[in-house]
Amino acid sequence: MIPIIFVMPIVQLIVLVHAATFEMKNIRMVVVDNDYSSTSKKLVEKFQRSPFFIISNRTNSYKLAEEDIKNGNAEVVISIPENFEKNLIRENKDKLQLVVNAINGTSAGLINAYSISVISEFNKELAGRNGKPAAAIISQKQINTFYSFWYNPELNFKTFMVPGILVLLVTIIGFLLSGMNVVREKEIGTIEQINVTPIKKYQFIIGKLLPFWFIALFELAFGLTVGKLLFNIPMVGSLGLVFFVASIYLIVILSMGLFVSTITNTQQQSMLISFFIMMIFILMSGLFTSIENMPSWAQTITKFNPVAYFIKIMRMVLLKGSGFAEIKTEFFSLLFFAFTMLSLAVWRYRKTS
Repeated sequence: MIPIIFVMPIVQLIVLVHAATFEMKNIRMVVVDNDYSSTSKKLVEKFQRSPFFIISNRTNSYKLAEEDIKNGNAEVVISIPENFEKNLIRENKDKLQLVVNAINGTSAGLINAYSISVISEFNKELAGRNGKPAAAIISQKQINTFYSFWYNPELNFKTFMVPGILVLLVTIIGFLLSGMNVVREKEIGTIEQINVTPIKKYQFIIGKLLPFWFIALFELAFGLTVGKLLFNIPMVGSLGLVFFVASIYLIVILSMGLFVSTITNTQQQSMLISFFIMMIFILMSGLFTSIENMPSWAQTITKFNPVAYFIKIMRMVLLKGSGFAEIKTEFFSLLFFAFTMLSLAVWRYRKTS
């Protein structure tokens, strides 16, 4: 039980932060160069210098390049036609072909955008070599744009993911452990001995909840320390506010686990039901996909998802430095869930001898 409580979450934090990312890097590209000119070579070098692309293969056969995509050896093919350089010199224009593996629509859109960006930069460089097009570009450029990215200046995806994954790990451990707690008493037969004691129902539930509440808060503190040391996540807001909200959130999760434990008869049943609930909560929490991009019916469901509220609070407080006034809506929602779920857990526990 000790490795599950303390070791597993830290290992998962380290692994998931690196694995759970939407950043597109090392995109494997196949080059079909039927021109073999200095211009086509410079275009390919432009892709090579990009941090997003890796030239995995070069060929003059489109069929071979298509086989690489079918076999999963490449994500994109760039096809450079014959007389590419000549047409650019004579007619000042020509066409390229991009073929993107679109099984994953999100990845395909990013690959296409990155490819077009590289080609556009190359097109500007070509225009700069000819007097008139370059002059036209310079004359049109009247406004200089400077970018400033707030709260995550380096656009580091780990900065965005660490707070959410911390919530995920604390939630899973708290839910599963509390979910197996009462039902374990049923399996080993000690629940009858507890039921004949004069202890009140609410005292029994609170006694089952408090140990895991302290353990989960310690895990959160340990996870924040690891996140700071390994990933240097910013902690702009108040850590006191984080732990204050976390204490309410953990009552929600632990009460839900205890409620599941009171309605099941075996630990296997409890784990299956807990896994089912957790999958829905996690996938609809906004951890991996933005809630604003979900259908309207899904956004309505997320209003009853405490995980979504706490992930939003963690990101707002740690990354933006938000205070209580900015998170009060989410906080009072968690407070309502805590009262409701704790009451359900106490009500559902049947103290019979």
